[in-house]
Amino acid sequence: MSAKIVQNMLKSVPFSRLCMSQIRTKATLPTLAFEYKDLEPIISRDIMEIHHQKHHNTYVVNYNNTLDKLQTAVTKDDTATIISLAPALRFNGGGHINHSIFWDVLTPHSTKPSDNLNKALIENFGSCDEFKKQLATASIAVQGSGWGWLGFNPQTKKLSVVSCANQDPLFPTTGLIPLFGIDVWEHAYYLQYKNVRADYVNAIFEVINWDAVSKRFAEASA
Repeated sequence: MSAKIVQNMLKSVPFSRLCMSQIRTKATLPTLAFEYKDLEPIISRDIMEIHHQKHHNTYVVNYNNTLDKLQTAVTKDDTATIISLAPALRFNGGGHINHSIFWDVLTPHSTKPSDNLNKALIENFGSCDEFKKQLATASIAVQGSGWGWLGFNPQTKKLSVVSCANQDPLFPTTGLIPLFGIDVWEHAYYLQYKNVRADYVNAIFEVINWDAVSKRFAEASA
């Protein structure tokens, strides 16, 4: 009975692609491909270090602790505990997934979309600039904390701009494959941009790693 409950949970929480034998797999804090200072002046060194070492790492630690509790609950066939762990798995697992993508799609280097991605942006939004405008609008409009996303719909083969609340992961929440995300939790920008979220959102387009986004698009649309 417990195994079936966990399998159903896995359909809606961040580790949806894991099988039961992989529940013990631990999340790890990813190493960045650049130094904390490298995204200045768009994102300050202090923000990057705190965001990565403190906030993301907290999601990793809490996710792993929750996985331990889940494994114990499964072993004991403790249905009530298994069900109660779903929110923590979603929040902390989502936080880990979202931030891992975030670091990957940022870079201090000048990059541009691949020809295929650029064509898709034009087909779906009219232009790359219009895409940026729509994503900025969606991200700025998030009430409280959350993320703005560029996602790929594997059913329609189209790109979409959406937002998700809190740390809800894009794919389990919407069915869209994440290509690029903007973290609009205050910890991502407040030390530098204060309460002016719009300035941070509009500035972050200067450090998009289009190589990484293009690779994600190629893999999602293959």
